[in-house]
Amino acid sequence: MATTIAILAILLYESILFFRQVPLWKFITDTQWTPLFDDKHYGILPLISGTLVTTVVALLIAVPTGTIAAIYLSEFAPVVVREIVKPALELLAGIPTVVYGYFALLFVTPLLQVFLPDLPGFNMLSAGIIIGIMIIPYVSSLSEDAMRAVPSYLREGSYATGATRLQTALRVVLPASISGISAAYILAISRAVGETMVVAIAAGGQPNLTWNPMEPAQTMTAYIVSVSLGDLPHGSLEYETIFAVGLTLLLITLSFNIIGHFLTKRYREIY
Repeated sequence: MATTIAILAILLYESILFFRQVPLWKFITDTQWTPLFDDKHYGILPLISGTLVTTVVALLIAVPTGTIAAIYLSEFAPVVVREIVKPALELLAGIPTVVYGYFALLFVTPLLQVFLPDLPGFNMLSAGIIIGIMIIPYVSSLSEDAMRAVPSYLREGSYATGATRLQTALRVVLPASISGISAAYILAISRAVGETMVVAIAAGGQPNLTWNPMEPAQTMTAYIVSVSLGDLPHGSLEYETIFAVGLTLLLITLSFNIIGHFLTKRYREIY
């Protein structure tokens, strides 16, 4: 708790110094982000669009794949298979993210260029795909735990009415565990939004207001990394931009966590 308060206090203090010189309205409406150029603009929208596009691509990979894996492991897989596959999936979360970043840049992007010849070397699509693979364990593991927590008598009652295992999984177990599954989704979203190294290496380093995943763009985390290398004097307006961006990132993540808390409370089943 103390650490969280300290982080929030630092972000707020430095961000206030930033917003004393840059109007908040300009910060959230300007469509250009060029604080390091002579023609300075401080619009956060290009960084937000890059962050959201890579996150959406990642979720399109992780949510269906992780949910299907969770249903299989919970309802269909033999014990031996479950004990092998689940730890193997969880190993994906233990691979260093810098490895994922270079894998996206040196393998996934050239592979995509076979099918999309016009795809540039830096793009949000390959970064989003790799982030999606990286967060599959967050979805599959937590969702599988939520499904296995569903009481067996609900399954037995479904089988007694003549339902198949697939019908039971989709119409009984899945709705009964929706609270835990939604929490897994929110955690995966927060992880995707906060990912740094993959997007810093593979997505590009130029802020670009676009919703096309096949274009390069910079995310909020990638910008913070690029500016935090020590090249800017401490206390300058350009240096304080990282705190304004960090505060924006914190608010976005906090909003997702609040939504997840609401969904968990709203749809929680007590047996």
